Amino acid sequence: MQAQTVDPKIDWATKVVALQQGPELDRLVQQLSGSAAQELIAKWGPKLETNVPKARQQKASEDLNAELKKYADDTSSLISKQVSKVSADALVPAYAERFTLDELKQIAAFFESPAIKKYQSTAPELGNIFVQKLVEASRPDVMARSKQFDDAATKIVGNAPASSGTGKAPAKK
Repeated sequence: MQAQTVDPKIDWATKVVALQQGPELDRLVQQLSGSAAQELIAKWGPKLETNVPKARQQKASEDLNAELKKYADDTSSLISKQVSKVSADALVPAYAERFTLDELKQIAAFFESPAIKKYQSTAPELGNIFVQKLVEASRPDVMARSKQFDDAATKIVGNAPASSGTGKAPAKK
């Protein structure tokens, strides 16, 4: 019986891929799941408004949100289950093909360094700080531009409903 020799590049590529799994990959899974949920919201939100009587919309909305939460949780779980397989099938060979053994060892050392581990653990918090400050800094300009859009949209569409349900025609400008 012959022992199979394992390509050390594959071993190191596997290690590099494993070292990259963590909070950033978890955020990617959540983003993918959220995107799938947004498609459902875009599909069912208008149907909720047009197909459900106003008196039942609040309850229907709560029920849809509960189902949407289940969907998002299930989708995250389904995507997470594919991470290892896709990493092994796609990323490991890609790393092995694109990097030398020495480079893979350097990349692994980089991801194992205490500074990078600290960076990875604090990146979400730092990202939140940045986003919060960016929103605060741009809010006045965005709000002013939003008002400009509203003014232009009012000129195009008007601000009276198309049909008030009273049998009266909308007021003309």
